[in-house]
Amino acid sequence: MNHFFISLFYFVIVIGFMVLIHEFGHYAVAKLLGVRVEQFAIGFGKRLFGFRKGETDYRINALPFGGYVKMSGENPMDERTGDPREFLSHSRWHRFLIAIAGPVMNILLAIVLLTGVYMVHYEHPAYLDQRAVVGWVEHGSPAEKQGVKPGDRIVQIDGVQDPTWAQVEVKQLLSANQPLSFAVQRNGEDITGSVVPVSVSNSGAGSAGWTPYEPVVIGDLELGMPAAKAGLKPGDKIISMDGKPVPSIQAMIDSLQQSKDKPLQLTVERGGQTLAFTVAPLLADTPGSTEKHYRLGFRNSYETKVTKLPFSEAFSHSLADNKRYSVILLQLVGKLVQHKASPKMFSGPIGIAQQTGEAAQEKGWTPLLGLCAAISLNLGIFNLLPIPIMDGGVILLLFIESVMRRDISLQIKERIYQAAFVFLILFAAMVIYNDIYKAVTQKLP
Repeated sequence: MNHFFISLFYFVIVIGFMVLIHEFGHYAVAKLLGVRVEQFAIGFGKRLFGFRKGETDYRINALPFGGYVKMSGENPMDERTGDPREFLSHSRWHRFLIAIAGPVMNILLAIVLLTGVYMVHYEHPAYLDQRAVVGWVEHGSPAEKQGVKPGDRIVQIDGVQDPTWAQVEVKQLLSANQPLSFAVQRNGEDITGSVVPVSVSNSGAGSAGWTPYEPVVIGDLELGMPAAKAGLKPGDKIISMDGKPVPSIQAMIDSLQQSKDKPLQLTVERGGQTLAFTVAPLLADTPGSTEKHYRLGFRNSYETKVTKLPFSEAFSHSLADNKRYSVILLQLVGKLVQHKASPKMFSGPIGIAQQTGEAAQEKGWTPLLGLCAAISLNLGIFNLLPIPIMDGGVILLLFIESVMRRDISLQIKERIYQAAFVFLILFAAMVIYNDIYKAVTQKLP
């Protein structure tokens, strides 16, 4: 219950700030161009409190999911007076600038936040920058069925040449139940094929069953589980299991399902010392799965590279990462439209609140600020999608009107907005349902 209130508190703060930045973009450009702003609102519904300054009512409303800037004459169905300060009295160029200002502010905020985070604490899993050399292939996986073996180097995946593991993971994540062309290099010979990643979580994420060589480092421990009882600690690096090297966390998980509850000898590196532990796996519930598995009870924490970047490098990395995340998001939307991706991969208010609460409870402010950057970028990109009522829809209609060299009739606009409103309500309901489904199934045996 305490975690629920922490998540809710930070969710409201984070989303409120993101909406404030977004709406300020619309507000500032509207004011600059001489459009009358009647309301600047955070939230929807009934006005809770606020203040009036000049011609604008600054207000906080009852429903904290979004916000808006109400400009005079903005609604096409409103009666127009011809006042030059009305929104529709301004040129299409002015209206375009006002519409795009909100998403641009969110994208700029994501770049600024991530730059600041990287200047203080630039941390990322070490394997993501490495060439995609396969460390382990899961038994019975699509990759194994295609003949992929540990030691193979992935030299092509879905058209991407010489990919890093970061690129491979994105491709398989977004391609559940869809064929991916690939080529691996083995002993100097290129071997080509096609692999179909399978859905491995309740969010619909895909996996081909190949993993990088990445030493297992213990992260969070579950109280009452074998690892915690045996005396293992966060930060311990598992060197071997029953005398055999452990190339990846997935290799370890596969081995546990084979050995079942048989006691295992773990060799662990801790603070420069090598220690030995005897641990017996336990058949237990698995987060994110409806099935029980043999487990030791810890979350894997990858070996990471940690440093502080100077401003120029931090800014450059921030631009590159935000560009990459934007492309991934647009690819996901494209696959969703083509029915090649599951809507479960989207997170709604409940999922975002959970992630915000978890980030807020991590050490330091950088995890929460990093998540804020991701949310801000998602908000900016989502608002640019060509959906009427959204900023991208407004821009699309302005573009169509510019090509036609006349305004679209008010009756057609009204029908478009009504259909878009119904679509957004249905989409929101679907996303919230998926959030609830994922939250419930994570706790089922």
